Amino acid sequence: MTTPRKRRADRQQDLIEAARRAMVLHGTDGVHLKQVAAEAGLTSGAVLYHYADLQDLLLDAHHAGMERFYEQRVRAIAEVADPVEKLVVTVRSGLPSGSDDTDVRLLCELGGAAGRNRVYAALLTTLYDRQVSMYQTILESGVAQGVFTLADTALTIGRNLVALEDAYGYRIVARHPTLGVAEAQELILSYARGMTGNPLQVKPRRSPRSRS
Repeated sequence: MTTPRKRRADRQQDLIEAARRAMVLHGTDGVHLKQVAAEAGLTSGAVLYHYADLQDLLLDAHHAGMERFYEQRVRAIAEVADPVEKLVVTVRSGLPSGSDDTDVRLLCELGGAAGRNRVYAALLTTLYDRQVSMYQTILESGVAQGVFTLADTALTIGRNLVALEDAYGYRIVARHPTLGVAEAQELILSYARGMTGNPLQVKPRRSPRSRS
């Protein structure tokens, strides 16, 4: 049987997703309670039952999108020992899935509002610094294992890699006609190859042989 607490958590998750859709449609600064309620198929009062302050809901919605670009990426490479594979996987996972990627579109909306909202600016700053640190760790691990020879400091390369993700991610969701996910990935990896002195070719993993 589903507990009331579980139902409440599910409802809050539904509201977070509704808020994300509303922000994409109306902008981070322009979204109103009634628009979030409409996306959720609820009354404004029902939304306020779970979130007394709309700003708290919007912040939770932004946090949910940001988790993908740090926490989920760190988990994805946690069991990968090869720094080359770590770097390639991390670059791939930092780009949009396509031009309709809601998470990236929300980050673009958040970036536009950050100059007017200190809370949003702090969120983006924290995300950026954590992503840079993630890349630094990978690069320094590659140096320690003798597979990377860095052409600049790990901090500088990490900052540039995150900046390239942001720039190309924006171009993809802005529907640039000749710049898709594959092209952006290769452009970032091209920079990374020059900075690490490594071709960054990941060998396909072999499936365990079945025993007869």
